[in-house]
Amino acid sequence: MSARPPVRLTLGPLLYHWPAQRRRDFYLRVADEAPVDVVYVGEVVCSKRESVFAPWRDSVIERLQAAGKEVVLSTLALVTTAREVEAIEEELARGLLIEANDVACLKVLAGRPHVVGPYINVFNEGARDFVLARGALRIVLPVEMPARSIGTVAAGGAAGFEVQVFGRQPLSIAMRCYHARAHNRTKDHCQLVCGLDPDGMTASTVDGADVLTINGTQTLTHGHGVLLGEAAALVEAGVTHLRLSPQDLDMVAVARLYREMLDGRRDLPSAIEALRALTGPVPFVNGFVHGREGLAWVPPA
Repeated sequence: MSARPPVRLTLGPLLYHWPAQRRRDFYLRVADEAPVDVVYVGEVVCSKRESVFAPWRDSVIERLQAAGKEVVLSTLALVTTAREVEAIEEELARGLLIEANDVACLKVLAGRPHVVGPYINVFNEGARDFVLARGALRIVLPVEMPARSIGTVAAGGAAGFEVQVFGRQPLSIAMRCYHARAHNRTKDHCQLVCGLDPDGMTASTVDGADVLTINGTQTLTHGHGVLLGEAAALVEAGVTHLRLSPQDLDMVAVARLYREMLDGRRDLPSAIEALRALTGPVPFVNGFVHGREGLAWVPPA
């Protein structure tokens, strides 16, 4: 039996709207300092944000590649116009591996190597085999999948499987922009108000409990999904890539912490303690992977 290749640590696409120079500086630091193997760039949430970062994107990609990172170009989670479809077709000419986050993108990429993102529901073996037959090299599994289902899907198919192990978990994407509505603006005249909240806008219940995070047209968990204690079991089940989702905190430190855990240079209790110091008051959640409600936290054994 051949040895299993070492698990790869990835940095998912930045979901929030940060100023262009801050976003550029973030990726340049990742290139120089973060112990990640794969970096996803590109806009997932709103096409109106893309032009803001466009002047810096090529230089950022070149810098990441020069640092030895594999770069994957992420696409929109909700493709709504013919122009957005054309943009995906234009990106093919760049020669980068593309992460498809909408079925419209799957159609464009059919027969070409690509990554299937977490916004496309690959929850079973049938869906897995369908996307693999159309050219998928790797599948980023939805955050709602319990460990048992992850193991079932990852057990078959000659592909890589990726699971998010840190960061707010994406739950939905919509046509309407909640962020604009909260500021009494329309989606067409939002003036990119989502940029006021670099880590998303907290949504609370009528009783005052923080429960969700709003990011433009996207809804995420309020808590950070943290699968530090579950990472080893996920790898044993067939997961080949572990994803960190960028948040408004020191992501280089987060990446180093996860790398130390994966390499056996840090024990779990100290890793959890160090991660809490980085994330502050935002709670940890891991309910989905344990077959529980998403906002639950099951302390690692």
